[in-house]
Amino acid sequence: MADIIVVEDDKEIGELLMDFLVAEGYDTYLAPTGEEALEVYEDEGAKLIILDIMLPGMDGLAVLSSIREMGNAPVIIVSAKNAKEDKLDGLNLGADDYVEKPYDIDILLAKIKGIFKRRYSSENMTDGNITVDKTAHKIYLDGNEVAVTIKEYELLVYLMENKGKVIKKEELFNTIWGFDSESEPQTLTVHIKFLREKFEEDPKNPKRILTVWGVGYRFE
Repeated sequence: MADIIVVEDDKEIGELLMDFLVAEGYDTYLAPTGEEALEVYEDEGAKLIILDIMLPGMDGLAVLSSIREMGNAPVIIVSAKNAKEDKLDGLNLGADDYVEKPYDIDILLAKIKGIFKRRYSSENMTDGNITVDKTAHKIYLDGNEVAVTIKEYELLVYLMENKGKVIKKEELFNTIWGFDSESEPQTLTVHIKFLREKFEEDPKNPKRILTVWGVGYRFE
């Protein structure tokens, strides 16, 4: 599995970015077309995709939709298209970030490092009396392991990683269950209820996993 797939049809830009990524220690694959990127991702996977929109053949938004059908790897769109509508299209399709060209390489590298740290760090994550062991995929409350399902684990970790941020229900559902999930969005509400029962002192009056009515949820 490559750390990063760079989807860029401009050879000079792609190879320059590759040089920076390799220097940072990332195992990187350069795909000049969306079709090749999807083939590599389907066969080998990737931890992150850096995706241009304007590509020969299949465009970047179509590539993003296909990636989301196959998995939840983080995607950073890097594009010269800077209209608000373009950014909204990318983000609504499931991109994790949208960076305009020309970009500051240091800022792009910082965004990449941030995603790798949040998504793939093996370190424990602690917030108050809740501790997440990312290596063992276990969660502890006051030092005692709490039995959670895979989806409960992923949901709580995502909420904790975005502490203080209001996360829309659609974003949570698509991130945890995926766009191609056969589950109903109502399952998110059920899983939030289960997490509150396990981690809130008073599940009916939650202090940590808060509902933002009409929008989504926020972890405090």
